[in-house]
Amino acid sequence: MRNPYDVLGVSRSASEADIKKAFRKLAKSYHPDSNKDDPKAKDKFAEANSAYEILGDAAKRAQFDRGEIDADGNPKFAGFNPGAARGGRSSQGGFSAEDILKEFMSGFGGQPRGGAGRGPAGGAQWDPFAGAAAGGARGAPKGDDVVVTAAVSLEDAHKAASIPVRMPSGKVLSVKLPEKVEEGQQIRLKGQGNPNPFGEPGDALVTVRFEKSKQFRRDGADLRTDVPITLYEAVLGTKVRVPTLDGSVELTLPPGVDTAKSLRLKGKGLYGGGDLYVNLKVVLPPGGDADLEALARFMRDQKPYKVRD
Repeated sequence: MRNPYDVLGVSRSASEADIKKAFRKLAKSYHPDSNKDDPKAKDKFAEANSAYEILGDAAKRAQFDRGEIDADGNPKFAGFNPGAARGGRSSQGGFSAEDILKEFMSGFGGQPRGGAGRGPAGGAQWDPFAGAAAGGARGAPKGDDVVVTAAVSLEDAHKAASIPVRMPSGKVLSVKLPEKVEEGQQIRLKGQGNPNPFGEPGDALVTVRFEKSKQFRRDGADLRTDVPITLYEAVLGTKVRVPTLDGSVELTLPPGVDTAKSLRLKGKGLYGGGDLYVNLKVVLPPGGDADLEALARFMRDQKPYKVRD
């Protein structure tokens, strides 16, 4: 940790009252409950708390000034009694960080609960670090939630599949999609948000966005797809494979099929609640065909028919 005097912004000659005032100001400025949108605030809050644990205790402050302990309260040479550096409140009347935090936290809905031990009046003695050791104390602030967007294919949504989702931290989670998930729906992943040194981590909120499909166009619960066919298949009839969200199916086309109308496959839409509409697209042979051109001229000249008004 940095020099505790620098962290609190006070000089080495600062009085106990000045140190207490500086810590109170930093605790109020960087408390996680007041900075839910600033992920760095909790680190600054923890650093200020650690600095005050040294300078707010007269014995530890004296040991630090003499060079007997470092900024983290650890002994700096052999033979030093580590118990003195880590031992509780000062016997000289120092005001601990716990007292200030307890007073400050009362502004967030009452005094914190869940600390270890009992106070002299029988009340709970709050430990600001108890949340990390005991899975998060009741009343302790929770870490910030994170919001991420997951691109979901229609096929995965239809099957309620598990998909990989990358968190802002870089961690990749496997997320099971709910049945019949909707566009814009949020999936809450408990405990996968930002950590909090004084309480439980936040949650991750995964917002579902449907990917643009190469095969299907979505119209509510209905789907539409295009299936190319040859000219002779349209004239003579055939069987074609049609893609669906449940796998391809075989569709029989009658001779002279009307390609101006869509063919409906009932119940083959999204989640089975809609239909699949198949649009047939006649594709001519590439590069032209002399026989086909001769047939077209014959029909134009000898057997014309109208398809437009």
